[in-house]
Amino acid sequence: MHGPDGVGDLLTAPPPAEPEAAPGRRRRRGRGFVALVIVGALVLVCASGAMAYYGYKISLDEKIERIEDPFADIDEAARPEPAPVEGTAAPVNILALGSDSRISAGDPSAWELGAQRTDAILLLHLSGDRKSAAVISIPRDSWVDIPGFGEGKINSAFSFGGPGLMVQTVEALTGVRIDHFAVSDFESFTTLTDTLGGVEITVPDGAGGSVEQTMTGQEALEFTRERYALANGDFGRVQRQQAWMRAIASKATENKSDLLKMSKFLEAAVRAVAVDPDLTIDRMLELAVSAKDLSTSDITFLTAPYSGTGRSDDGQSIVLLDRDALDPLMAAVARDELPVYLAEQPGGIDTLPAVVE
Repeated sequence: MHGPDGVGDLLTAPPPAEPEAAPGRRRRRGRGFVALVIVGALVLVCASGAMAYYGYKISLDEKIERIEDPFADIDEAARPEPAPVEGTAAPVNILALGSDSRISAGDPSAWELGAQRTDAILLLHLSGDRKSAAVISIPRDSWVDIPGFGEGKINSAFSFGGPGLMVQTVEALTGVRIDHFAVSDFESFTTLTDTLGGVEITVPDGAGGSVEQTMTGQEALEFTRERYALANGDFGRVQRQQAWMRAIASKATENKSDLLKMSKFLEAAVRAVAVDPDLTIDRMLELAVSAKDLSTSDITFLTAPYSGTGRSDDGQSIVLLDRDALDPLMAAVARDELPVYLAEQPGGIDTLPAVVE
């Protein structure tokens, strides 16, 4: 579609101006990596002229599940400062939670004190220049300070106080200001995978080499749930989750001409996530304009540095974060200088390999 309201014009126009913030409230600019996958497909479908842009946009927006604003009750003075803006766009940081069941990990209407834990905790960073992105997994058993509750496993922050406390906990741990919050369940990712005709994940072939294995949604789900047979346990599971995300992102942008598959993927994608109220389709399209040249090869997947595992004083099995490595890494994220920092590190940062055990 190339009329005055079409996405074809959006792709060549400057990003729309941000609305003025309400008095006394800082403006939040953020869309997120999950949104990037969705809007990439949205642009491909709408720009083809195969369907009316506004009608389809409204239809998708109505299907996205919204959660209550997790930032509303957080003391602004206690939050990290936003990264400095250089150029025309601000960097974006989104806290994303994943679970085998969204009801158990991310539905605030079903939240009960002590009843919910999360299986995956991801800090998603999109650079201000829109040339790079990072997905940083924080192990769910990481032993951290939870504001108001003392030390505990990081995934218990959601159990104790829902999305708001989870945001506070991650901001306190990392010094990175969170712009958006999202929740997805891995069961929904099975549907997302199947709408793409399966995804390809490279695994060892048992003979010292590797093989690209096509997995259905159920096979990919089982692949990411396994941890007891892995030499590195939960840390291996984290990398398998990341590999699945990488495979979905790659497959979603692989065939731009299959409009039926792309539209089905979009329908599944918007149903797979629950997001904060500010992450509208309009905001996602703004992101698509500014990050349209970003590809999956520009995305770095890594795990927050850890020194090993241990036991808490009350006998829990926990992950010990390596603060000597974690703190400078997160400072680079907060300053929007992550690519430079990673390029200067000779090793020691646990990044996702091409072949996943």
